[in-house]
Amino acid sequence: MNGLDSLYQELILDHSKHPHGRGLSPEEGRTASSHQHNPMCGDDITLRVRVDDAGERITDLSWEGSGCSISQASASMLAALIEEDGGDDGLPREDAVKLIDGFREALRSRGAIPLAEETFADAAALSGVSKFSARVKCAMLAWVALEDALARA
Repeated sequence: MNGLDSLYQELILDHSKHPHGRGLSPEEGRTASSHQHNPMCGDDITLRVRVDDAGERITDLSWEGSGCSISQASASMLAALIEEDGGDDGLPREDAVKLIDGFREALRSRGAIPLAEETFADAAALSGVSKFSARVKCAMLAWVALEDALARA
């Protein structure tokens, strides 16, 4: 294992042990939730998203879940990314959709498309997951939950 792989592995484990956004926020204002389950390994994620009154910006994202370190770390990384990119005003919905689409494309590429750290922050550490098709669903679970919750919001 090279140094970068080792660093990414540590980052995944750190997010799994010390997750961002864990603990569902109350259903206040315009919120929507999505529960996703990975039948292959038993991962579960329930994600709640709050949007502004116009439905154009994500103002809060929280989640609860159980499962492997990849699914839990991915949910944590997504929550941190939405919080960081959104700032005080929240992340525009269209930006979140672009992130989801880019993440999906990279994870389905079998390693051909790496996740850019400038765009995906800590979630770029999940690039290597794309080489293991059985683990792609683990990494995608929270992102699919966000996509579904946004469709409901």
